[in-house]
Formats: sequence, structure tokens, C-alpha cells
Amino acid sequence: MKPARPGPLRILDDRDRDEVLSICDQEPVTNVFVGARVHAVGLNPARLGAQIWGHYSGSRLTSLCYAGANLVPVAATPEAITAFAERARAQGRRCSSLVGPEPDVATLWGLLRPHWGPPRDVRAVQPVLSMSGPPACAADGLVRRVRPDELNVLMPACVAMFTEEVGVSPIGGDGGATYRARVSELIRAGRAFARIENGRVIFKAEIGSVTPHACQVQGVWVDPERRGEGLASAGMATVVREAQRSIAPVVSLYVNDFNAPARAAYRRVGFTQTGTFMSVLF
Repeated sequence: MKPARPGPLRILDDRDRDEVLSICDQEPVTNVFVGARVHAVGLNPARLGAQIWGHYSGSRLTSLCYAGANLVPVAATPEAITAFAERARAQGRRCSSLVGPEPDVATLWGLLRPHWGPPRDVRAVQPVLSMSGPPACAADGLVRRVRPDELNVLMPACVAMFTEEVGVSPIGGDGGATYRARVSELIRAGRAFARIENGRVIFKAEIGSVTPHACQVQGVWVDPERRGEGLASAGMATVVREAQRSIAPVVSLYVNDFNAPARAAYRRVGFTQTGTFMSVLF
């Protein structure tokens, strides 16, 4: 028997796992990040590295908020967003970003902005793209899974991509150990793909989040000296094909609206827009 709920918002735990996954699975592409984390480790904050706040309407769990390095609302009603903002404001900013469906993040950020101060950047329109069919363009036969012994080959490209995309280096106070461990984990899981020529990464991408229903591509990057050759679309075609074959049936990603070359490449592969995210970066 679960204890009585002290109010409409509480920190969820492993007893709530099925309810949480049911909510995430209603929009498996939109909610792939949170769904993947819960599928992988459950809701215990020590394992999850975050809390998941649940908002109730009566006795029914209706909305979620992942509160860790990212603050991510899921299926958030207006009442839930207000409650999430109150909890986040009370505890102080502990996240490096807000990210999720644009209307929800915009409302949440509007409530938090007076208390959290100016962000480093706001990405107000980030199209969410997905595809479940075969790639519409030719795949690059030289793109393959990265081997564990190639971590040192892949790392410079990962750092370059992250710095270019986010605006700061992932090499933090630990000298990059945490970021390196994450990249190594993706390689070992068979979720890092690259075209490597003479010990140099020409194209790369990783599958970051995975559920039984969908996966999310991240870290797409082409060597600046080789851009404009069609390597991104051909490389992504390979990643999509392999992901659908061995990881999840639907492949997704989100992209900044101002990144016209990337959006064109994804269109050539066959991705279509299924939603819009917003990110606030600190």
C-alpha cells in the first residue's frame, strides 16, 4: 500500500514506474529522454541522478518533471507547470538547461526567469524530427559502429561538436572524465557511429536515448573541412538504418531552427517534423 499523498506534487519512486512509463509512452518521441532514463534505471534518485516530480489531479498522476542536470516537463498541464515552477524556484537552480515541448518550457521559463536571472542562451524553436520508414537517400557504407579501442579517435570530434553546438566545452572541472565516460558508455553499447579515415573522424553521430518505442540521435557532426559533400545525409541514412534494425523502430532528433544545412540534410534522409522543442541554457 502506497502512503497517502501529501498534496498534488510529490517526488516519485520505483513504485510509480509503470504509471510514469505509461505517461511517457503516450508521446514516445517527445518523451524519449525521460522514458529512456526510467526504462534504464527506474526512479530511485540515487540511480537516476535526478528526481522525477509527479503532479496529480485527484488521485491520478497526470504530469511529470525530470529534475536533474536538465529540467524536463512531461505531459505538463498548466496547473502542473505552476507547481513545477514553485518547486524549482524554492530549491534554487540546480540544472544546466530547461528543455522540452516549446509551449511548456516557454511557460515554465516565464515563471522562473524573474528568479533565476539571465540564461546563457535561449533556443526558442527546435523542430523535433522523426522517421520510422527506410532512409530516402543512399547510405554511407563507410559509416560503422565505433570500436571501444577507438575512444581516443572519437573524443576530439565529440568535444568539437559539443563546443560548437552548445557554446561551451564539455571538459569541465574533472578534466573531461565525466564526458569521456559517457562517450565510452555509448561506444560500448553500440550506439556510437562514425566514418573514420586515416585515424580521423569525418562524420559521427550517437544514439543518446533509447526506449522500446523510439531512440534519439545526438551529436551529429561533420569535419568542417568536409562539409558540403553530402556526408551528413549519407551518414545519417546509415545511422537510421542501423538504429531501426537493432535499437528502436522510430528514430528521432531535434535541431535548431536556424541550422539550415542540418535541416536540409535531415529532410534528404526522410525525417519529418513531429513537434517543437525549446531549450534554455545556463
